[in-house]
Amino acid sequence: MTARKPSRPTPVRTETETEVPQVPPPTPAGTASPAAPAEAATQPSPEATTPAKRKNPAAGRTAAGTEAAEAQRPRQGAGSQGVRTAPPLDDGDRARLLTGEHHAPHDLLGAHPVRGGVAFRVLRPYARSVTVLAKGLRAQLHDDGDGLFSGLLPMPALPEYRLLVAYDDNEIEVHDPYRFLPALGDLDLHLIGEGRHEELWTALGAQPMEHQGVAGTRFTVWAPDARGVRVVGDFNFWDGTGFPMRSLGSSGVWELFLPTIGESTLYKFDICRPDGSHTTRADPMARRTEVPPATASIVTTPHHEWRDQEWMAHRGDVPVHEAPFSVYEVHLPSWRPGLTYRQLASQLPAYVKDLGFTHVEMMPVSEHPFGGSWGYQVTGFYAPTARLGTPDDFRFLVDALHRAGIGVLVDWVPAHFPRDDWALAEFDGRPLYEHSDPSRAAHPDWGTLEFDFGRKEVRNFLVSNATYWCEEFHIDGLRVDAVASMLYLDYSREDGDWSPNEHGGRENLDAVSFLQEMNATVYRRNPGVVTIAEESTAWNGVTRATHHVGPDGFGGLGFGLKWNMGWMHDSLQYMSKEPVHRKYHHNEMTFSMVYAYSENYVLPISHDEVVHGKQALVSKMPGDWWQRRANHRAYLGFMWAHPGKQLLFMGQEFAQGAEWSEGHGPDWWLLDPSYEAESDHRGVRALVGDLNAVYAATPALWQRDTVPEGFAWVDGGAAEDNAFAFLRYDAHGSPLLAVSNFSPVVRHDYRIGVPDVLGDQVAWTEVLNTDAARYGGSDVHHPGPLKPQPVSAHGRPGSILLTLPPLATVWLKPV
Repeated sequence: MTARKPSRPTPVRTETETEVPQVPPPTPAGTASPAAPAEAATQPSPEATTPAKRKNPAAGRTAAGTEAAEAQRPRQGAGSQGVRTAPPLDDGDRARLLTGEHHAPHDLLGAHPVRGGVAFRVLRPYARSVTVLAKGLRAQLHDDGDGLFSGLLPMPALPEYRLLVAYDDNEIEVHDPYRFLPALGDLDLHLIGEGRHEELWTALGAQPMEHQGVAGTRFTVWAPDARGVRVVGDFNFWDGTGFPMRSLGSSGVWELFLPTIGESTLYKFDICRPDGSHTTRADPMARRTEVPPATASIVTTPHHEWRDQEWMAHRGDVPVHEAPFSVYEVHLPSWRPGLTYRQLASQLPAYVKDLGFTHVEMMPVSEHPFGGSWGYQVTGFYAPTARLGTPDDFRFLVDALHRAGIGVLVDWVPAHFPRDDWALAEFDGRPLYEHSDPSRAAHPDWGTLEFDFGRKEVRNFLVSNATYWCEEFHIDGLRVDAVASMLYLDYSREDGDWSPNEHGGRENLDAVSFLQEMNATVYRRNPGVVTIAEESTAWNGVTRATHHVGPDGFGGLGFGLKWNMGWMHDSLQYMSKEPVHRKYHHNEMTFSMVYAYSENYVLPISHDEVVHGKQALVSKMPGDWWQRRANHRAYLGFMWAHPGKQLLFMGQEFAQGAEWSEGHGPDWWLLDPSYEAESDHRGVRALVGDLNAVYAATPALWQRDTVPEGFAWVDGGAAEDNAFAFLRYDAHGSPLLAVSNFSPVVRHDYRIGVPDVLGDQVAWTEVLNTDAARYGGSDVHHPGPLKPQPVSAHGRPGSILLTLPPLATVWLKPV
């Protein structure tokens, strides 16, 4: 079923206004103390509050005693003349209302027609008096104690009214939140109930809007197990007593529209658990958060004016599999430590464009409490991390990259989430986002919780989140983290610690279904976007279409690309060996072509390969410093020519020797002209720029990446020489010849068989040599074009004689 776009009130920008001054109670644990609103200076102190107003909210009273007290209560001054006693609250309703356990506070509060007129009831803790203001009417309500005020006015119909709330030192005029109808439509609730609301962020969370002609913010949250939910924030000193939300039936959604509350307001939800205890939680749908370690959510709405219309209109013109695609992976907080999103926008696009990468991949930008997790333990799935700025600031960065002609990918983490008690874990007192079976919920490796992919609302939360990043932030692709951990029930679990699926297998059928739904939805809604799986197993059909069923009986997962972890592991294993030993590991460089076309691959040298003792790429190489850099350059040349898209983590483009640390980022000082060996690093950086330039200008290197017709071995068996030679072909059959020599010796007159592409008129010309002097190499090369000789070699009738540089890769093209 295709979900229709739900109707919703028109969002408007409103200014934050403090509606209810109250005495600030102790700030909940884990919540940063907000700055006091302007009215705070005039608040009544706890000592000045009368005992009746500070009565224990949970204290019960008998119905007879309540009625007697109401009958004997004197009128409250001249403003109360004509105000009769309203029908009393049931003791149970009163207790549930005051303890935040009532599912329908709007039934008790606000204005309601009754026999004899209209009954008003208001809950304003710490108020001295409350007066109803309507056209031609000013009526002070009776004080019922515990912050409750009520009265019965002899009027024929419900009026338009406001409240004048008086405290010991001031009074304010406000709208009554409990006179408003629900601000969430029936279609929204229907789609939420089905788990098919593809724009969930427009229905849940904090949405500034105009409702019934009044500007304010609609607060909504999914908490089906809660006994009650209240909104707390800096506007009520984190005391939600006067702000209970209403339950919207079986949807599990709670809602409250708060007039005059606007952008920049800090808030959370006070949830009464099934056992009656309370927990204060950040909004799972928050689009903006406080800067960690503070944890409050912030009301926000977008204002950025996009200028990337041309990019968005044409990004899908060529399928990603048939286009150049080289990726620079970045950890934004440490690329240039201390820069904000907007400051990054003035530096990152120019740097990436100069290097010639087609895309930037950002490690997770969703909000996360611990910086050392690099963003892979997410608490705010809908909020860009506030460490670097606001959501609009992040939009500004994406916009700047697009206008520089650079695509933007982000890491997305739907596999798990941390256990922080202010976030998603047991959100409403019971397992909600996590699986109800503790053995299924606990991730065995990371101390986190796995999502319950079988629950429709959880799937909706995640599928909508994927589309949210693409649509609200113009993201061009999602690299989905830890897919393997989602696909297998026995992932990192011993026998006896997991249960098979309904067919007796180890596949997590709920996760399979979720990934298929996510990919199908993202591709349908966002032409030109690509999804990429970090998946390290032999699962069949990761990049197969979801409607194509494989031999295992499963439809494809629907990803566009998959990280080739096997190629990465094998090739780095080969490169780490001394050249004299490489002949015994030759097949580690050739084995990738056995399965190269089983999926659509990315070749990743990612952050995971340059941390935790694995060493930086250049430091994995054997030999002295010169040999290490030569190996590094030769490997990059081999990688860029190999079928598949390329990904390189920051710092590796200039052969940083130290492992990456999120604390200080790349060692940019290595490129400083004052550094003695800076030419070594500048040379590697120049090579990466030239690799990308020649790559982009040579369709043979990317146009037929995913079909066997785009590749042919010339010599894949020269183990004794530590050499590899292969051809790449574009859609018209034009070739590029790549030859790698992973030996430290020069090989003169090295014969290579070549295809007969232009007959006697052809000459093969070197277009890239990783041993060139400008890259820091020894500058061994064959001068001038190479005419083929009528000498058969490698199964071809013609061949050329090359001079192979030491520890180098050479690319040649026929002209």
